[in-house]
Amino acid sequence: MTAAAGPRSLRLRRELRPEDVAAVEGIVRSTGAFRDDEIAVAVELVQESLARGARASGYHFLFAERGGATVGYACYGPIACSLHGWDLYWIAVEQSQRRGGVGRVLMDEAERAVAGAGGRRVYVETSSRPDYAATRSFYESLGYVAEAHLADFYAPGDSKIVFVKVVA
Repeated sequence: MTAAAGPRSLRLRRELRPEDVAAVEGIVRSTGAFRDDEIAVAVELVQESLARGARASGYHFLFAERGGATVGYACYGPIACSLHGWDLYWIAVEQSQRRGGVGRVLMDEAERAVAGAGGRRVYVETSSRPDYAATRSFYESLGYVAEAHLADFYAPGDSKIVFVKVVA
């Protein structure tokens, strides 16, 4: 990736727009990592937040844009019945934009937002499948620690790994 296309060329946006429904679906689908039912959940969170707002839905969004196109996003929110815990529900970067720092920029800004809202810990759940090794390495490179391993959670042989990072 050229310097002109690096993280500095990104514009971050917090406000949710109706066109983000299609953008999120396209981004998540482009990764090739998610089943149709998982993609439907990502889209549903956008629709829920558009309909009810971030406060009522509990879903906060951050979008990365480059050249007017949405190239990545993060969705996060406070964990119900937890005083300071927040979940990172989704982070995805358009396949053509991966490995260029977009995910790191999104994570850094989401963590700042969580800390600014009084959150102290961010939890991330991901798969143990071999094709998620780069994802797990990404979280570890950002200081997340695997705190839980729930065997066969998603499917036989596909465990849930829960990562956590103290952000405040």
